[in-house]
Amino acid sequence: MIKIVSAIVLFMSFSYTSAVGEEMSFGEYLADFDYVARKEMKIDSEALVKGLKEGKLHLIDIRFKEEFEAWRMGFAKNIPLNELPGRLKELPKDKTIVTACPHMDRAILAMAYLRTQGFDSQYLTDGLLGLAEYLRGDKARDFINKGIKPPQ
Repeated sequence: MIKIVSAIVLFMSFSYTSAVGEEMSFGEYLADFDYVARKEMKIDSEALVKGLKEGKLHLIDIRFKEEFEAWRMGFAKNIPLNELPGRLKELPKDKTIVTACPHMDRAILAMAYLRTQGFDSQYLTDGLLGLAEYLRGDKARDFINKGIKPPQ
């Protein structure tokens, strides 16, 4: 719990760039947070797969390198949460960045950070475990046969 509170305090010092390019502090972003923003920050596996097929989304797995090496989604780019601030130049500005981890905790932090840095970002609500469950059998075959390639 202390780590979550510390992360929230840390985020309050970030500035947020809104869709119209207006910078504001994370505190101001929270003050403007409403039901629309709550909905827009989330994406589930079904919508993720559709958006990846359409080329509109970019998936980043924000787990530590060792976790990623143990098991991964071949079409996700690994940028560990603790490396994210130094690797922003690797992310496309013309796509929505979807952050993912097994359950959501780190993905939510990464999504919020990316929004403060001017990226359109969402987090995967059912996590990588939910995505693995969704992409079974025919769905996995159809997705991969669409030519989805690992990000560079």
